Amino acid sequence: MSIAANLEKVKRQIAEACRDAGRDPNEVTLVAVSKTHGPDLVREALAAGQIDFGENYVQEVRGKVEQVGERPRWHYIGHLQRNKVKYLAPWVYMIHTVDNVKLAAEIDKRAAQHERTIKVLVQVNIAQEDVKSGCAPDEASALVQAVADMKHLELCGLMTMPPFWPAEQVRPFFRQLHELRDRLQGETGLALPELSMGMTADFPVAIAEGSTLVRVGTAIFGTRD
Repeated sequence: MSIAANLEKVKRQIAEACRDAGRDPNEVTLVAVSKTHGPDLVREALAAGQIDFGENYVQEVRGKVEQVGERPRWHYIGHLQRNKVKYLAPWVYMIHTVDNVKLAAEIDKRAAQHERTIKVLVQVNIAQEDVKSGCAPDEASALVQAVADMKHLELCGLMTMPPFWPAEQVRPFFRQLHELRDRLQGETGLALPELSMGMTADFPVAIAEGSTLVRVGTAIFGTRD
């Protein structure tokens, strides 16, 4: 199947999951995860109407931006080191993986240098896995409030990556992130509209549990190069 056909299929599945959950499909943004796939496939997806693309590696996405340009809305969804922020700051649309104050402060500083405001999500390690990045759930309130105070960051919500288990087994982690978001909104008075959760294997379940950003790669681009 073509990239366009794959995108259409995924969008249909998103619409069906929203319908089953009693939600408006316009509440869910599809982020096409193009990591390890070349710029030609990004261009093909762009031609099919896809705007939001997710990347995990700074060096790789820098090359794609040079070749494809800034027309896509580039989402950075991988673990981010502070010394790499300067490469993303001129053009990144949203960073999903802010998990500590020092990283947030570096993004804020670099955004200021480019006279930009960068959208960010606080990554929460909701399953508290040693191998995953993200702040602990009980650290999220302090981090959210610190990020919200930074002038060149727009705090949009939360992100998580659950264990690589079957979809129904990870449902509780999606639900816990949604509940955490609701609690943080109540405690802080901040609006946190976005929940970035769900990938190819489990995005319908994530949508049922409130996801607003689904990060789908394999179902669109095929297996990774």
